[in-house]
Amino acid sequence: MTTFVDRVELHVAAGSGGHGCASVHREKFKPLGGPDGGNGGRGGDVILVVDQAVTTLLDYHHSPHRKATSGRPGEGGNRSGKDGQDLILPVPDGTVVQDKDGNVLADLVGQGTTYVAAEGGRGGLGNAALSSARRKAPGFALLGVPGGLQDIVLELKTVADVALVGYPSAGKSSLISVLSAAKPKIADYPFTTLVPNLGVVTAGSTVYTIADVPGLIPGASQGKGLGLEFLRHVERCEVLVHVLDTATLESDRDPVSDLDIIEQELSQYGGLGNRPRLVVLNKIDVPDGKDLAEMVRPDLEARGYQVFAISAVAHTGLKELSFALADLVAKSRAAKPAEEATRIVIRPKAVDDAGFTVAKEEDGLYRVRGEKPERWVRQTDFSNDEAVGYLADRLSRLGVETSLMKAGARSGDGVAIGPEDNAVVFDWEPTVMAGAEMLGRRGEDHRFEPPRPAEQRRRDKQAERDEADEAFDDFKPF
Repeated sequence: MTTFVDRVELHVAAGSGGHGCASVHREKFKPLGGPDGGNGGRGGDVILVVDQAVTTLLDYHHSPHRKATSGRPGEGGNRSGKDGQDLILPVPDGTVVQDKDGNVLADLVGQGTTYVAAEGGRGGLGNAALSSARRKAPGFALLGVPGGLQDIVLELKTVADVALVGYPSAGKSSLISVLSAAKPKIADYPFTTLVPNLGVVTAGSTVYTIADVPGLIPGASQGKGLGLEFLRHVERCEVLVHVLDTATLESDRDPVSDLDIIEQELSQYGGLGNRPRLVVLNKIDVPDGKDLAEMVRPDLEARGYQVFAISAVAHTGLKELSFALADLVAKSRAAKPAEEATRIVIRPKAVDDAGFTVAKEEDGLYRVRGEKPERWVRQTDFSNDEAVGYLADRLSRLGVETSLMKAGARSGDGVAIGPEDNAVVFDWEPTVMAGAEMLGRRGEDHRFEPPRPAEQRRRDKQAERDEADEAFDDFKPF
């Protein structure tokens, strides 16, 4: 049964925004109470949050599809819809978020670090919010924007200061169990360790974490054995410790050749060449093991390695090893540049940035791309002529119509707004006024005109009489 998963593909979907409401206030003796449609609620986000209590991605391996709740639609009486609830997904410390092409989107390190994997859609405006001095009684509302969709890959890379690497059964699990309070599984057969084990070690005033990486074998960097699955857990470690078996029963192995093979695998994996290393010759409690350790030690020291002969079973040489590791960790931490205070970078838009682009394609279609035009199209109810007219007004004010004319578009040419797989296509008719012409200018309703003052009414009637008198004076009988 799988109990540890460090790489999963996750399909996340944010909540969609609720639709706005088109409603007119109705009350006794007030037949024209004005628009009172509420706004739709915002869709919930999908948020990844680092939680120290989570150590594996197992939950997402079994349930890879996650969706936040959508916002509720608005209602009459100026009642806005309820916002959708954000979906919080806890992930282990050290989780790397990538897209399906392998591009890194976020590196989540540290308790509480967050990343919005999918953003909830905006709620649509109700007709009360759309009303203005020019548009007193909108007969439409905006639709909610669909929530974001994303396929991401979560990859866990263990966060530790020291990594123990070596062949299976070299004694890595035994070593971490005596250096720290970790209790890994220990047995006398290869590949006992199937998951990375973490332990905390205190040496003097230095506290550091140590990771037991499952055993590596020749070809691990190409996927042989378990090595490729867990080499990624070495990437974040500052110090590498080669644990070499001096009491192996295999005739074709010795500590020096084991070291060379593991170094070759680390080199082929890449990115680990600058990490400080030291060598541990384990199992010197075995008579032949102690003799072999004394034999190969000068050769390893000649290569520049700091060598420690220990016995995890007999607890021999552990104190010296623990303090040597603490010294390397302290030097590595001191060499890191101090974290700078967070800077707020303001990048204003260019003065000539229109917020959209117009391009003519090979088939003669003009395609409009931009965050605002595409969102406005998604919010438009195309079964409502007035809503379509409102969209046309917005696009015209943004400058889309002018840009189409500059690009060479003519009446009747095809125009698409949005990407190829999800676009709205229509035949362009420039300067067309759409919707509610019977009310005068688009969106106006003269029934909601405020009453004229008495003096204004008197002047208007006098003007009408004067026009009638002039017409009578100009009349000439046959």
